[in-house]
Amino acid sequence: METKKFDKWFNALVLGGLSATLLLISAIKIGETPSGLPLTLLLVSVLGSIMGVLSVVLSANGKILTFIFGLLDVLIYGAVCMVNWYKGGSGLGNGLLHLLYFVPMQFVGLYQWRKQGSGEHGAVRARRLDARGWIWCTIAFLALSVASYFVLAHFDKSRAEGFIRLAVVLDVLPLVCNILGQFLMSTAYMEQWIFWLGVNVTSVLMWGSTYAQTGDSYSLIYMIKYVFYFVNAINGLRVWIGLSRPETATVLQSAKN
Repeated sequence: METKKFDKWFNALVLGGLSATLLLISAIKIGETPSGLPLTLLLVSVLGSIMGVLSVVLSANGKILTFIFGLLDVLIYGAVCMVNWYKGGSGLGNGLLHLLYFVPMQFVGLYQWRKQGSGEHGAVRARRLDARGWIWCTIAFLALSVASYFVLAHFDKSRAEGFIRLAVVLDVLPLVCNILGQFLMSTAYMEQWIFWLGVNVTSVLMWGSTYAQTGDSYSLIYMIKYVFYFVNAINGLRVWIGLSRPETATVLQSAKN
């Protein structure tokens, strides 16, 4: 009972805190933002961030509705990333990732979570990677990181000098963590939250760097969004460790039968 109370208040804190922060920033920035594309990006970013936080809170609690709100979030976030890249910043990798990978993976997640029991008795039956799974995840992380870096460096508009370009690195790391995190999420593996923590840290750095360079309001919104995501991911890891315990799966299977 105490755990349920904690989850209830924690979810309310994340949802209420992010929504209040975004509304406050928006109210301040709307008067400072010229009409046209900048104002549109600001308003769309706020909407996407609210959809996103609903999605991650539901995901942390193993609820299948995460994929409905997640679909709206990834569509909006992908579009904003592409606009940011077009204006000379980072975001190409994340934009393509969200539009070409995350969108279809929402439907994969709906199908897989239903197979794992979500929607019938509340939470999904979570799984854990074995040693072989961890080996494949490590290989995939390294291979995708190297390949993504050289592809995105070719399209880099930051005009940075040197072999290792910070803007590209800040684009690659969340991209790769997103790919692996979304795959593990859609297939209901607990270890997804390790990669989501990586996404959140690198995304805060990426949007913080963009905000420092450009001062764009939507960059600040996304930086704050990922700070809240980081806090939620810590709680999600805690909840999913419990959901992935063998005794929990037995209880859920009994409830299904």
